[in-house]
Amino acid sequence: MEQGLTLNPARPARSYALQALLIGAVLLFPLLAYFRTAASIVNIWDSSGTFAHGYVILPISLWLIWGRRDLLRSMQVAPWWPALPMLAACGAAWLLGEMGDVQIVRHYAFVAMLPLSALAILGLPIARSLAFPLGFLLFAVPFGDVFIEPLIGMTANFTVDALIATGIPVFREGNNFSIPSGNWSVVEACSGVRYLISSVTLGSLYAYLTYRTTWRRALFIVASIIVPIFANGARAYLIVMIGHLSGMTLAVGVDHLIYGWIFFGIVMFLLFWIGAIWREDTASATASAVVVEAAPALPDAPPAPMAKLLPAALAIVACVGLWPAYQYYLEKTAAAPAPVVLNEVVTSAPRGPAFVDWTPAFPKASAELQQFHTADGQPVGVKLLYYRKPPPGTKLITTTNRLSPVEAPVWRTVSTIVRDEAIGARGLRLRESDMSGPGGKMLVWHWYWIDGSTTSNDYVGKLLQIRQKLLHASDDGAAVMVFAHYDENPEPARVAMRAFLKGDLAAIEAALAANTGTR
Repeated sequence: MEQGLTLNPARPARSYALQALLIGAVLLFPLLAYFRTAASIVNIWDSSGTFAHGYVILPISLWLIWGRRDLLRSMQVAPWWPALPMLAACGAAWLLGEMGDVQIVRHYAFVAMLPLSALAILGLPIARSLAFPLGFLLFAVPFGDVFIEPLIGMTANFTVDALIATGIPVFREGNNFSIPSGNWSVVEACSGVRYLISSVTLGSLYAYLTYRTTWRRALFIVASIIVPIFANGARAYLIVMIGHLSGMTLAVGVDHLIYGWIFFGIVMFLLFWIGAIWREDTASATASAVVVEAAPALPDAPPAPMAKLLPAALAIVACVGLWPAYQYYLEKTAAAPAPVVLNEVVTSAPRGPAFVDWTPAFPKASAELQQFHTADGQPVGVKLLYYRKPPPGTKLITTTNRLSPVEAPVWRTVSTIVRDEAIGARGLRLRESDMSGPGGKMLVWHWYWIDGSTTSNDYVGKLLQIRQKLLHASDDGAAVMVFAHYDENPEPARVAMRAFLKGDLAAIEAALAANTGTR
């Protein structure tokens, strides 16, 4: 018997090598199957400074995992089959995100497959011991643009209130305000979204490395969310004050951003310094060293039986790879899109001269139409932007589509609200935007038209696009905008736009629907 054991000394090493090879292939498979999605994430890291931290997320996770290598060697791999339905659900979510062109859903669904694949192939005990390094991968998803507008509003409110409390008179118009020394605008760069994302990412990592109790970790992460929001408001106020007190010679150019990052760095240093007062890692390590002498190295766990590991690996590959394979099939069988034609809309309202030069900050549409009319004695304009299978990065519904560009806007969006309008016997929910620009003020009503349905809500619009793709294999949709000038009271503009839509909304929608037969 002893002689038989010595005949195959390489068998354990070969088993460990096969196990490592199979696990590595399973963990890399999502990157290969969803390569386009992974590439789109990297493209955002590369093009946006807000999400450049994504490059270090995977190295940090790998470093954290490497630090637990001794413990991992002592734990036997045991595939956990209940993870497969979760993997399939992520794949289904990715497919729905692909159909609705919802980038954030695609990205999160793909990244979530990485820790779930590890859970499925390695087993629950190992995945539990690696919960934070695996969950930390979710910070690689470029998410946060949705907070820009609310943060801009919060920063503007904080700055204006602080200026008034300081005794400086302020005239405010939306997110733009004037003080005796000059004019200021709270734009995307002032929102503090970069500070917030950086703070939450660093704060989560710091809490994991510094604390051992869950409540302390949670408390520090909450602090890393709250502190940068208030700090950004204080930063904006201080920058305005520096500009005001210096006669608009300081904190008005590049140094505006430099001062901001210096201030943010000081705030984060103070946050981490205060958080270190209650650190637990050093204390627990010292206590353990006093009680326990040199702990013996843990023995390596035996390799998992290949009869259990291989079927699990194949099942994981199937759950992960089914969805991009089906998407590829849909793309290959889809017919080439027909060109979109938007003919002149024949309306009951008489045509009128162009009264404004305004272009919304939307990507180039497949077809567009703009007409000017007179309704209720007042000029009214209508603009239609129709999209059909647009190039990558061009979407009807996205947070970057705005009525006015962020940089150097000719027309500025002062405020936007949601309104319910009665158009004849029909109700229409729309967004009303108050805009300011050359020649005065303008009111814009805008909404989406998707497969015969209308909505002003981005999320409902995405659901309508998904339904349309499932039913008709189409992504057709349009942005509808109706606009009119006004002086001080916007009500006459509303009356004119309401009268125009009452007579001609059906004609506008008929012009859009005429293209659905050619999709």
